Amino acid sequence: MAGRKQFDVDEALRRAMHVFWRWGYSEASIDRLTEGTGLGRGSLYGTFGDKSALFRKSLQRYAQTYHPLYEQALSGPHPSPSAVVAAYLQVALNRIADPTVPDGCLVTVSATQFPALDAEGRAMVRAMIDGLRARLEQALLAAGAGEQEAAELALCTLATNKSLAVLSRAGFSGEDLATVAAAAAKNAKALPNRPAEPSGP
Repeated sequence: MAGRKQFDVDEALRRAMHVFWRWGYSEASIDRLTEGTGLGRGSLYGTFGDKSALFRKSLQRYAQTYHPLYEQALSGPHPSPSAVVAAYLQVALNRIADPTVPDGCLVTVSATQFPALDAEGRAMVRAMIDGLRARLEQALLAAGAGEQEAAELALCTLATNKSLAVLSRAGFSGEDLATVAAAAAKNAKALPNRPAEPSGP
């Protein structure tokens, strides 16, 4: 049929996501994107738009693929805040250990290249990070953390998650990364349960 696409659009997007994931936005050239997807420039632009639009679609695909795994891990019930931290970081460790995907995390590598992204791309990356932080806080509160403790732990756990992604790209072993994750969960046990301070008279 005339005008019908002769390729799998979803598979092409998955491959484009891997190019951005491996190289970062700045180094994901059109040549690398066409090579990675197997599409010509005309098909790439005609299907996904320009590079920025393809990047945003790749971010959406990444979130649709991996964020439900975090949601599942955080849904609990968890016996303690440290168990929440361990469950959350295990999702990152599992993804990093997957030999079929690039090292690290697409959101993390994109955050390191903020100046290269357009305003919409920057907003998407920040919204994804903020969304994970908020969901972590909810799970920590549900596991018995006080409000201040939940806020602090959510931020520190998020930072640990992003550091795991960076270390994996630098070639640190799975054992090293598991040590970092275990230490983060262990440290969570040491924090006192502190109720929120009164906000007013």
